[in-house]
Amino acid sequence: MLAEQLNKQGVIGWFSKGMSDAIVASGIGWGGTAAILVAVFVFSHYLFASTTAHISAMMLAFLTVGVHLLPPEYVVPFMLLMAAGSAIMMTLTHYATGTSPIIFGSGFVTMGTWWRVGFVMCVVELLIFAVVGSVWWKVLGFW
Repeated sequence: MLAEQLNKQGVIGWFSKGMSDAIVASGIGWGGTAAILVAVFVFSHYLFASTTAHISAMMLAFLTVGVHLLPPEYVVPFMLLMAAGSAIMMTLTHYATGTSPIIFGSGFVTMGTWWRVGFVMCVVELLIFAVVGSVWWKVLGFW
Protein backbone atom coordinates (compact mmCIF):
# COMPACT_ATOMS: atom_id res chain seq x y z
CA MET A 1 0.00 0.00 0.00
CA LEU A 2 2.87 2.38 0.71
CA ALA A 3 4.27 1.99 -2.80
CA GLU A 4 0.82 2.44 -4.29
CA GLN A 5 0.15 5.63 -2.33
CA LEU A 6 3.58 7.12 -3.03
CA ASN A 7 3.02 6.54 -6.74
CA LYS A 8 -0.58 7.75 -6.59
CA GLN A 9 0.45 10.98 -4.88
CA GLY A 10 3.24 11.55 -7.41
CA VAL A 11 6.05 11.35 -4.86
CA ILE A 12 8.02 8.71 -6.77
CA GLY A 13 7.73 10.57 -10.09
CA TRP A 14 8.74 13.83 -8.45
CA PHE A 15 11.69 12.18 -6.71
CA SER A 16 12.85 10.43 -9.90
CA LYS A 17 12.65 13.59 -11.97
CA GLY A 18 14.48 15.60 -9.32
CA MET A 19 17.24 13.03 -9.02
CA SER A 20 17.59 12.73 -12.79
CA ASP A 21 17.71 16.50 -13.26
CA ALA A 22 20.32 16.89 -10.49
CA ILE A 23 22.55 14.19 -11.95
CA VAL A 24 22.31 15.64 -15.46
CA ALA A 25 23.03 19.16 -14.16
CA SER A 26 26.10 17.93 -12.28
CA GLY A 27 27.69 16.52 -15.43
CA ILE A 28 28.71 13.30 -13.70
CA GLY A 29 29.74 10.44 -16.00
CA TRP A 30 27.96 7.10 -16.27
CA GLY A 31 30.03 5.45 -13.51
CA GLY A 32 29.28 8.18 -11.01
CA THR A 33 25.64 8.19 -12.05
CA ALA A 34 25.33 4.44 -11.45
CA ALA A 35 27.15 4.71 -8.10
CA ILE A 36 24.93 7.55 -6.92
CA LEU A 37 21.73 5.78 -7.93
CA VAL A 38 22.72 2.52 -6.24
CA ALA A 39 23.94 4.28 -3.08
CA VAL A 40 20.84 6.46 -2.73
CA PHE A 41 18.58 3.48 -3.37
CA VAL A 42 20.36 1.27 -0.84
CA PHE A 43 20.77 3.86 1.89
CA SER A 44 17.22 5.18 1.51
CA HIS A 45 16.27 1.89 3.13
CA TYR A 46 16.82 3.67 6.46
CA LEU A 47 13.50 5.43 5.70
CA PHE A 48 11.49 2.24 5.15
CA ALA A 49 10.40 -0.29 7.74
CA SER A 50 9.81 -2.96 5.11
CA THR A 51 12.06 -4.31 2.39
CA THR A 52 9.04 -5.11 0.25
CA ALA A 53 7.67 -1.58 0.60
CA HIS A 54 11.05 -0.07 -0.21
CA ILE A 55 11.64 -2.17 -3.31
CA SER A 56 8.04 -1.80 -4.48
CA ALA A 57 8.07 1.95 -4.02
CA MET A 58 11.56 2.84 -5.23
CA MET A 59 13.15 0.20 -7.48
CA LEU A 60 11.27 1.07 -10.67
CA ALA A 61 11.95 4.77 -10.22
CA PHE A 62 15.70 4.23 -9.83
CA LEU A 63 15.86 1.75 -12.70
CA THR A 64 14.00 4.19 -14.94
CA VAL A 65 16.44 7.00 -14.13
CA GLY A 66 19.38 4.66 -14.70
CA VAL A 67 18.08 3.41 -18.03
CA HIS A 68 17.65 6.98 -19.25
CA LEU A 69 21.03 8.25 -18.04
CA LEU A 70 23.38 5.31 -18.61
CA PRO A 71 24.80 4.09 -21.92
CA PRO A 72 22.87 1.03 -23.15
CA GLU A 73 25.84 -1.34 -22.72
CA TYR A 74 25.95 -0.56 -18.97
CA VAL A 75 22.24 -0.89 -18.22
CA VAL A 76 22.31 -4.64 -17.49
CA PRO A 77 25.25 -4.43 -15.03
CA PHE A 78 23.50 -1.46 -13.39
CA MET A 79 20.28 -3.45 -13.02
CA LEU A 80 22.17 -6.37 -11.52
CA LEU A 81 23.92 -4.06 -9.05
CA MET A 82 20.53 -2.60 -8.09
CA ALA A 83 19.19 -6.13 -7.53
CA ALA A 84 22.24 -6.95 -5.42
CA GLY A 85 21.71 -3.72 -3.49
CA SER A 86 18.21 -4.93 -2.64
CA ALA A 87 19.72 -7.83 -0.73
CA ILE A 88 22.72 -5.94 0.66
CA MET A 89 20.56 -3.22 2.25
CA MET A 90 19.04 -5.77 4.61
CA THR A 91 22.05 -5.46 6.91
CA LEU A 92 21.47 -1.76 7.59
CA THR A 93 19.00 -1.59 10.44
CA HIS A 94 17.36 -3.64 13.15
CA TYR A 95 14.08 -3.40 11.21
CA ALA A 96 15.46 -3.90 7.69
CA THR A 97 14.03 -7.38 7.16
CA GLY A 98 11.62 -9.77 8.83
CA THR A 99 14.23 -11.59 10.91
CA SER A 100 16.09 -8.47 12.05
CA PRO A 101 13.72 -7.54 14.90
CA ILE A 102 13.92 -11.09 16.25
CA ILE A 103 17.72 -11.06 16.22
CA PHE A 104 17.83 -7.50 17.60
CA GLY A 105 15.34 -8.41 20.30
CA SER A 106 17.80 -10.92 21.75
CA GLY A 107 19.62 -7.93 23.25
CA PHE A 108 23.17 -8.90 22.26
CA VAL A 109 23.69 -5.87 20.03
CA THR A 110 22.75 -2.23 20.66
CA MET A 111 20.89 -0.27 18.02
CA GLY A 112 23.87 2.05 17.49
CA THR A 113 26.22 -0.88 16.98
CA TRP A 114 23.80 -2.52 14.57
CA TRP A 115 23.48 0.66 12.49
CA ARG A 116 27.26 1.29 12.43
CA VAL A 117 28.21 -2.28 11.58
CA GLY A 118 25.33 -2.52 9.11
CA PHE A 119 26.49 0.63 7.32
CA VAL A 120 30.11 -0.55 7.14
CA MET A 121 29.10 -4.01 5.91
CA CYS A 122 26.79 -2.49 3.33
CA VAL A 123 29.57 -0.29 1.93
CA VAL A 124 32.04 -3.20 1.89
CA GLU A 125 29.54 -5.49 0.15
CA LEU A 126 28.68 -2.85 -2.47
CA LEU A 127 32.37 -2.32 -3.20
CA ILE A 128 32.93 -6.07 -3.54
CA PHE A 129 30.00 -6.40 -5.93
CA ALA A 130 31.07 -3.38 -7.97
CA VAL A 131 34.83 -4.03 -8.15
CA VAL A 132 35.07 -7.82 -8.13
CA GLY A 133 31.89 -8.14 -10.18
CA SER A 134 33.17 -5.70 -12.81
CA VAL A 135 36.46 -7.55 -13.14
CA TRP A 136 34.68 -10.89 -13.31
CA TRP A 137 32.32 -9.66 -16.03
CA LYS A 138 35.32 -8.34 -17.95
CA VAL A 139 37.04 -11.77 -17.66
CA LEU A 140 33.86 -13.47 -18.90
CA GLY A 141 33.67 -11.05 -21.83
CA PHE A 142 30.28 -9.59 -20.96
CA TRP A 143 31.67 -6.03 -21.31
